[in-house]
Amino acid sequence: MNSPAKRWDVIGIGENSVDFVNILPACPQPRGPLAKMRIRERRVLCGGQMATAMSACASLGLRAKYVGVTGADDNGRLIRAALQDRHIDISDVIVRDVNNRCAIILVDESTGDRMVLWDRDEDLRLRDAELPAGAFADASVVHVDDVDGEIAVRAARLARAAGALVTSDIDRLTPRTEELAASVTHAIFAQHVPSHLSGLDDTEAALRKLRKTMNNVLVVTLGEHGAMAMEGDRFYHVPAFAVQAVDTTGAGDVFRGGFIHALVNGLPIEQALRMGNAAAAVSCTRLGALNGVPTLEEVHELMAANVRR
Repeated sequence: MNSPAKRWDVIGIGENSVDFVNILPACPQPRGPLAKMRIRERRVLCGGQMATAMSACASLGLRAKYVGVTGADDNGRLIRAALQDRHIDISDVIVRDVNNRCAIILVDESTGDRMVLWDRDEDLRLRDAELPAGAFADASVVHVDDVDGEIAVRAARLARAAGALVTSDIDRLTPRTEELAASVTHAIFAQHVPSHLSGLDDTEAALRKLRKTMNNVLVVTLGEHGAMAMEGDRFYHVPAFAVQAVDTTGAGDVFRGGFIHALVNGLPIEQALRMGNAAAAVSCTRLGALNGVPTLEEVHELMAANVRR
């Protein structure tokens, strides 16, 4: 049950984007017959790590608040409207007189795999004074991404001090990656990150090594191979759900939404991984990031249709 003592189930602090999605017949190659190809379809869709994660949380029934910076241009207005349409609180969103972050996404229609090319004005960084620290005590979970490492670490520490669980979206290596991972209660990594941090190719071994220096839960998303976690000395591996992928954009962000929903509702880690996997799988069957977030009913239907024996 959601805690009645908290105003927000989740507050998300981080990135948003407007995505120019191009559907291609195959993955582009620099030479040969795939060096030039006609675009099958073009769409303008909203996304970004944190905006997508909060949209997933809201679609799953959580009371969600988004904190970040948008541009004052048409794309900024588009992303703010999209978040409001999903009943996400944006009262602490900052609007700056620059162009909103945007991305060109190339989707291989035969596999659903994508490439992302993005651009972002440096004035879109959230500043320390703009963090709504007073709201953290009113949240069950605070979720941060790694786009701006310094503000993410500060937000994570303030949120933990306020008594919230803190989850992360860590999908790249920066000088502050280890610090951010250690600052949250649940560090959620993209597949390649634990191996680079630990120097070990085997993901389970990498998590076990990292767990020796990090006193929190460690989670890694593995795409079509599901997700893994270390909680204390206990290791979990939950397989993915098999679906026909249309577009994998935002799947990791939606996984985090499903995982957060499970945390808010007090479910154990293994069930949180399964719910995250199911949410991500449903999102892969649709085009776009925000456009692909599932409802709680859709997630439960997929889980029920794949009951483990």
